[in-house]
Amino acid sequence: MLKGRKVSGRGEAVAATYAFGPAEDDVIIKHRLLTRTTTTRGEPPLKKLQKKFTAFVSEVEKDDADNYSDCDKLARAFLQELTTFEIPLLKSKAIVDANIREQENFNELKDETNRQILIAQNDIEDLKKILEESKVERRHKEECEAIRKLIAQQPPRSETQKLITQLEKEIMALDMENTAGSRLLELRKKQFALLLHVVDELQNTVEEEQKNLVEEMRIATEELKNGMENGSGGSEAMTIDQ
Repeated sequence: MLKGRKVSGRGEAVAATYAFGPAEDDVIIKHRLLTRTTTTRGEPPLKKLQKKFTAFVSEVEKDDADNYSDCDKLARAFLQELTTFEIPLLKSKAIVDANIREQENFNELKDETNRQILIAQNDIEDLKKILEESKVERRHKEECEAIRKLIAQQPPRSETQKLITQLEKEIMALDMENTAGSRLLELRKKQFALLLHVVDELQNTVEEEQKNLVEEMRIATEELKNGMENGSGGSEAMTIDQ
């Protein structure tokens, strides 16, 4: 049998490592079962059988005419050992056949289980569809019941019609007010535009008058300055003449 070694470090377990893989392990076990080279005690059966056969052949190959009894004894011992070796093989074959039958039964049971699972899955899908349809139907019924209750809470048709007529009258009155307000707003817009135009004209007039006033003050200042210069020149001339 193959031995596994489990190593742990820092509190963590490491997976067991094997000298052979699963496929090689199966081949070795199968070979040992067929050859019976492994035993718990004593000499392996195949080696014992090999020794019996070797002893028998060795005795037969001797050039001795008096060893007939020995050859017969060794042959009987070899046949007995061969029978002893064959019995476990027959048992193993019977076990293998039983395991094959058991595996076939298991496969049949597995197929039947898978078939039952498939049927159950189909049934579950059908039940899911039925459940969804039932939910939709129930939701529709609840919606219809809610609408029925809402309708029952509403006033009679005659009162509703009166209310509609009153609301229509109020809407007409509001429309008239809106029209009047629109006309007034349009008038106010025109008046405001006219006022802006007048203000603009006044502003232009004021600016023009201010420019003219500044120009007149500038001319007057220059004339005054020129007059003063002319007066100073005359005084100097009179002083020279004297």
